[in-house]
Parts: sequence; C-alpha cells; structure tokens
Amino acid sequence: MIKITFCLTRKPGMSRADFQDYWFNSHAPLVATHRAALRIKRYVQLHTGDFAMTDAVRIARAGSLEAAPAIYDGVAQLWWESLDDLMTDTPEAREAGRALLEDEAKFIDFAKSPLWFGEEKVIFG
Repeated sequence: MIKITFCLTRKPGMSRADFQDYWFNSHAPLVATHRAALRIKRYVQLHTGDFAMTDAVRIARAGSLEAAPAIYDGVAQLWWESLDDLMTDTPEAREAGRALLEDEAKFIDFAKSPLWFGEEKVIFG
C-alpha cells in the first residue's frame, strides 16, 4: 500500500473548529466524489482535539510549551493499492486533483502543512 500523510495547519484567521468543520463536512465529501477517478482506497481524517494530555506530553518532551513544535490541526491519510494507482494520469484524475487542490486552498495553510508519500509497512494489526 502507498500512503500519503498530510499534516494540516489551518489558514490564518480561521478557528480550529471552523477548519475541522469545513474539512469534515465540505472537503471530505468532495474527496469521496473523486475517489474512483483518483483510485483512492481509503481516506481518514485525524482531528486534533483540545486534550490536556497533549500539552503535558509536549512539555515533557520539549521542556515547555514555547519550545515544543506547533500542533497540527489535523492529519489526513490516503491509501492507494500501488504507485501506478497513485500516479493515474487521466483527464478525470487531473480534473479531480485540480478540484481538490482548489478546495484545499480555502482552508489549509500549505506552507505550514507538510505531506509525504510512503509505503505502508504493517507491524501488527
């Protein structure tokens, strides 16, 4: 399996609640409409919550909240069966990619949202 992991930071001026609402209720259905054209096998959103445990772990690891790395507003994970599926180059796939990128620009700060491709290596489960 090939996976994209996309660590998301919201656009400046957008609240985390508004970001996560748009991402889940507007963007996710858009991804679903394009899943066949893009050959996406699975799409998961991990929404950052306001958990006291998060700050405790950040302090323990970095010494203070100020020294800790920024928290992402969420993480998107998408799976493909193969690199060939991920690299699908059809008119429908190009249009789907354009539509998703255009929508992502409405709520994601791309400069602060790294993404990477990887090959999934299951250890257990």
